Amino acid sequence: MRIGMMADLYKPHISGVTNYISLSKQNLEMLGHEVFVFTFGSETYQDEESNVICSQGMPFLDTGYHFNLRHTRHARNLIRTMDIVHVHHPFISGSLAIRYCRPYLIPIVFTSHTRYDLYAQAYFPVPIDVIGETAIQTYLPVFCRAIDMVIAPSNGMREVLIRFGVDVPIEVVPNGVDLEPFRKSLEPRQRSDLGFSQEDVLLIFVGRLGPEKNLAFLIRAFYGLIEAFPNVGLILVGDGPDRDNLQDRVRQMGIAHRVYFSGSVPYNEVPGMLAMADAFVTASVTEVHPLSVIEAMGSGLPVLGIQSPGVGDIIADGVTGLLVQSEDIASFTAKMARMVTNHIERRKMGERASVEAEIYDIRVTTKNILEHYTTVIENTGLRKLTLRDRFIRLREHWGR
Repeated sequence: MRIGMMADLYKPHISGVTNYISLSKQNLEMLGHEVFVFTFGSETYQDEESNVICSQGMPFLDTGYHFNLRHTRHARNLIRTMDIVHVHHPFISGSLAIRYCRPYLIPIVFTSHTRYDLYAQAYFPVPIDVIGETAIQTYLPVFCRAIDMVIAPSNGMREVLIRFGVDVPIEVVPNGVDLEPFRKSLEPRQRSDLGFSQEDVLLIFVGRLGPEKNLAFLIRAFYGLIEAFPNVGLILVGDGPDRDNLQDRVRQMGIAHRVYFSGSVPYNEVPGMLAMADAFVTASVTEVHPLSVIEAMGSGLPVLGIQSPGVGDIIADGVTGLLVQSEDIASFTAKMARMVTNHIERRKMGERASVEAEIYDIRVTTKNILEHYTTVIENTGLRKLTLRDRFIRLREHWGR
């Protein structure tokens, strides 16, 4: 099977979506399939990964996005040789997939990875945020009707899509994680390297240090905790636009000696960072299917989070971690204290989390997604070209 992955951005940008596309590509290739990634980026970036077709785009600030409204001729011609195309960003890549694939009866699958409404709130002023959400509600239902299958990585994201007006069937298929590097047999990072001792209880967050992750809230809760429990440490693994502001906040609070900012670390070093910690913490409510949470569970860590789509779909309160029902700082701090002080409960939740993480193993989810690909391809074979499809094909032929 020739599979095309279409994404607005890919490497060197680091994100859960990028990691998932790369991991999914590797596992599909190991099963004998040909997988291509069609994306936009800088012409100066070079990567050893094969079959990544990058069309040059205009950089947008320091977000990692490069915008273009079309792929190169080489990329367009290659897309038309695919058996199926899987879209991972709905707006630019999604619209181009319809333009390039529909006239050639190439089936299109879309996975909704992101809470675009909440990202708009995090990054744009209120007037733009309102316009952005209205645009999402206008675009997504129409886009989803034009393709062959819509996938949500969690039940919570499925409900979000329905709330946006998506009225076609939605399959729930979790994004997979390679759990093998995160199992407890690995060698943990030395605590002393980060300024902590073996007696400290270490909380860890792994992810982008951006406003959508609600890290200022997390630090405020930790500040309330450390006044009562000084032997607690917080490790923030990752980088992003909020890092300087967060570090300034930590210094002003006088807790810089208890909060460690690692900056961006190579992905193969993340398992060792997780193995060093006692629990994973997140205050984000913008997640769809947080891979970092699943990786933490695979490492045997219980998770503290806020009830929301994504996190709430994965964590069972009191079983694999602790959930706070709303963004209430007092409630979050209280559950953080419970996580820190109840060593037996924390260990049991971590053991259960390790078991529950197995359903998200990439080998399981890849098998699931391949079954959906096969179904979509078979159904597309029954479809016939419309007059509009024939016209687009003719126009593309003469426009080469």
